[in-house]
Amino acid sequence: MRSVKDLVVLVTGGGSGIGLACARMFVEQGAKVAITGRTLPKLEEAARALGHPDRVYPHAADVAEVAQVQAMVAGVQGHFGPIDILVNNAGLNIKERSMRELTPDNWRLLLRGNLEGAYNCMYAVLPQMRQRRQGQIINVNSIAGKRTNPLGGVAYAAAKFGLTGLATSVGAEEKVNGIRVSTVFPGEVDTPILANRPTPVSEDHRKSMLRSEDVAAAVLFIAQLPEHANVPELIITPSTYAYI
Repeated sequence: MRSVKDLVVLVTGGGSGIGLACARMFVEQGAKVAITGRTLPKLEEAARALGHPDRVYPHAADVAEVAQVQAMVAGVQGHFGPIDILVNNAGLNIKERSMRELTPDNWRLLLRGNLEGAYNCMYAVLPQMRQRRQGQIINVNSIAGKRTNPLGGVAYAAAKFGLTGLATSVGAEEKVNGIRVSTVFPGEVDTPILANRPTPVSEDHRKSMLRSEDVAAAVLFIAQLPEHANVPELIITPSTYAYI
């Protein structure tokens, strides 16, 4: 296993949930970690909780906005140096998920937040990875990007399937440049996004779900693989989940 000590890691959606858990695990392994999200005070609070202010850098940006992503990546590189690992984790969902309820505006909102944001971040970091002929992109997708069902909703599933295609295609193109692309597909995870479920989640249901740390451990495992090894796809589900 390779060490991630002193590597520069950019985690999108790093202010809470899976992103914050990923940031914490990388920091604990000695990496330099930039966390991004739309709300700076939330990121600054997360950075304080992570400790190690010399190795944690919060930078607010909406990943759906190209100019903000370009500025954020430039800021991270100016602070820490070239980005070694991009963890594309930012995502969102809404309560109005069925086709009957889905408005054009919310369709665009979910595609921008769950798919275009990942593209924007890849587009911003890939040039310096190509130049150095090394780098790693780990996408935190969803089981909805493999198995669609009404729970996630129409737009969320479409965006996550799109993210699967994006990651697979970029990985195929960039392997000649020494860049590895992986996708993690978690099943249900107990994170703040549950607040946007159409039906409230019971405590018993929450207890059966994955924890953010479970997904973060999968991300860290992929990041620690030696450069001659890659995991194109990794599916992780609650043990009670039947993946059929």
